[in-house]
This record gives sequence, structure tokens and C-alpha cells, in this order.
Amino acid sequence: MIEFDRVTKSYTRRGAGRAGSVDALQEVSLSIGESEIFGVVGESGSGKSTLLRMVNALEMPSYGAVTVNGVNLASLRPAARRAQRRRIGMVFQQFNLLANKTVVANVGLPLSLHQRRGGFCTRVGGSDAPASGTADRAREMLDFVNMGAHASKHPAQLSGGEKQRVAIARALVNEPDILLCDEPTSSLDSQHTDEVMATLLRVREEMGTSILLVSHELEVIRGACDRAAILESGRLTGIAEIAQLQAREKFDSYSERARKYLEGGQE
Repeated sequence: MIEFDRVTKSYTRRGAGRAGSVDALQEVSLSIGESEIFGVVGESGSGKSTLLRMVNALEMPSYGAVTVNGVNLASLRPAARRAQRRRIGMVFQQFNLLANKTVVANVGLPLSLHQRRGGFCTRVGGSDAPASGTADRAREMLDFVNMGAHASKHPAQLSGGEKQRVAIARALVNEPDILLCDEPTSSLDSQHTDEVMATLLRVREEMGTSILLVSHELEVIRGACDRAAILESGRLTGIAEIAQLQAREKFDSYSERARKYLEGGQE
């Protein structure tokens, strides 16, 4: 489904010649299968996010090719590239929700931008309620991530984990084949991390979506992924086959988790 063939990405420092170039990725080759959760790990500056952004052509290779569903996005004209991107969802570290829109409006926004199932009506009396078809699909996705009860709230009224689940719903609203996740749990506590990761596992199990998960948190990668690429200074140093772990104990609240851990139980 996703193929990197000897991909190199080079940047040139402003005012520098060829000697001033920096390789963010060097000769990276790997394949990601259908319905696979594939991790990418590495220290800061190892090229993780650059690799991720090449899958939806936010970055283009300097050399080599990235093929998604048999298509090299770099070879497409802009309109065709946008159509391909509709099949790829993106979840960001900092949620990227619009503060002045409700939760349901945030989730439905991609449908409006892609002119699917209607769009957003203009504000009337301060309202930004989505058109009925868009709202139905947005609420369906909010129910899927267990956030349906929060549809009329604004992002400021949500916790970090709730915001990230809304962001996942927004990424799924166009029914993508691939979901890209850039450090989706790095700003969350352990309880909310578990909730977000459980949501991503449901995405794969119930929708068959392929997930590319970038994280510096080894525990997150090991708990969710089938395989993981290890990057160091822009080079692929290996692909780990991840051993299946016993499921972590689930907690209904942070206080329950903290008490169990502090009184001598295992987190």
C-alpha cells in the first residue's frame, strides 16, 4: 500500500551551496501493508516527521520515489494530487482544532472543503452548524470515537485526550484508506494516551485502515504497532517485528490508575 524506494530528502541552508545541504532522509526503502499499524521511531531530528509528510506529498523526495496505493503522488498534477490526498487522513500532535467552531463543525470541516455531502452553511446569528448531510457524517464519526455527547462543545471545553479523539474523528470523516499520526500522544498523560491508542486500534479493526504512527514513545509503538522502522540521523537502521504484548490493564479514571500504581500495582 505504501512503498518507499531509496528515498532521500535534502535541504539546502539559505546562502549555502551544495556543501551546505542537509539530508533529512538518506536512501530509505520500506513497505507498509494494507491494514497494518506501522510505527516509526527515532530521536529528535532523525527524519520521522519528514518521512510521514512524504506519504501525502506535503514533502517531496529529492531522490527516489514514494508510492501510495500504486500511485506516485509526486508525478501527479495538483488536482489529481488533491484527490489522492482525500484518501489519506492526518492526526497532528497539537490537535489543530479551530477554537471558534464546535466539535461537530470541526469534524465536518473536511467534507465542506472537499465539497462532499453538502458543506457548512454560513453563520446565522453566530451559529456555525453544518449542513444536515455533513452533520450526520460528523456525528457518526464522533460516536465512533465516543465523543458524540460533546458535539456542541468547543475545543476549549475538552481535555487533551478528548481533543485528540475529535481530531481522529475529523481525520476519518472522509473514509481514508490511510491514517497518518504524528506524535498523537506526546502531549497526553498515560490515561488519555491509552484512550487514544484504543481508538486507533478500533480504527484498524473495524475500518481496515492502514495506520502510520510516528512517535518517540517506545511504549506507544510497542503497544500498538505490528512493525516499526527505526531511524537514526535520517537513515533506516532496521525494521523491528514487534512482539505481541499482554494487554495493559485498563482504568476508568486517572485517580484509579494513580492509586493502583502508587500502592504498588503495575501501571
